[in-house]
Amino acid sequence: MAPCLKSSVLSGAPDKAHARRKFVDAVKVNPQDAAAVAMVTRLDALFLIDRDARGRALCADERKAQRQQYAEEWLQEIHESCLGLSREVLPRSALGQAVAYTLNMWAKLRRCFDYAEVELSNNLAENSMRGVALGRKNWLHLGSTQAGPKVAAILSVVESSRRLGVPVKEYLAAVLPGLNRRTLSEVANLTPARWSAGRA
Repeated sequence: MAPCLKSSVLSGAPDKAHARRKFVDAVKVNPQDAAAVAMVTRLDALFLIDRDARGRALCADERKAQRQQYAEEWLQEIHESCLGLSREVLPRSALGQAVAYTLNMWAKLRRCFDYAEVELSNNLAENSMRGVALGRKNWLHLGSTQAGPKVAAILSVVESSRRLGVPVKEYLAAVLPGLNRRTLSEVANLTPARWSAGRA
């Protein structure tokens, strides 16, 4: 196992995923529930492996290799434990709901092990959308129901640019003109990350 996998069950940093939060809620309901405590500990281990990768500034390929080397075993244990618990716990209990959520979302939850660029937690995305959540009441008179996906796409590009340190106005001025005439393969090379890398 990777080093430094010890963690306090209820002292998780705010960058934990929804699945972990639900198991933490189950521990809060019953601190003596060994199954819930074990699940939180396993989930913490996944995040500590990624924290180590960030601390050592590993590139995407190195981070993926580290996840596969150390985290796949924990991931398999989490899945097998959830399958076992689903047959034992009450569905409406806090632990039952945590297990059901994790199993229902399993394909999405494990996607980060196929793509190193995908974070284990979506907190960065959630935090970047706080401005939208705070302002939505002021925007009720704008646009239409069809505008939602377009706004989401625009905000995704803008927030990705900000996180990567890409100058948003300069980036948009460079890629938007003539965008409707580009092929899909060309568009794939115009993401903020690839556009920025091409300028380096």
